[in-house]
Amino acid sequence: MELKEAFGISLKGMRLRQRLTQEDFGDVSSRTYISMLERGLKNATIEKVAELAERLEIHPISLMVETFMILHPEVDLDSLIERIRNEVARHP
Repeated sequence: MELKEAFGISLKGMRLRQRLTQEDFGDVSSRTYISMLERGLKNATIEKVAELAERLEIHPISLMVETFMILHPEVDLDSLIERIRNEVARHP
């Protein structure tokens, strides 16, 4: 699976869990663009990820963590968060 496909699955899953439609993202992007992201046909810029996360009322990192958990299901969330915590602490 490609990264953009995993991102699309994550985006769609978070959107559906919040009971939002693609049209509910109209202030961020068109329904067509959201659909293309969800199907893994487009890549989102970091700015777009931030805008999507804001609309979902989540931190952008949450969207990215779920994306990488989809790509690497063998990694548990606690281990991933600990790794991130250590990496961020080493680079203040």
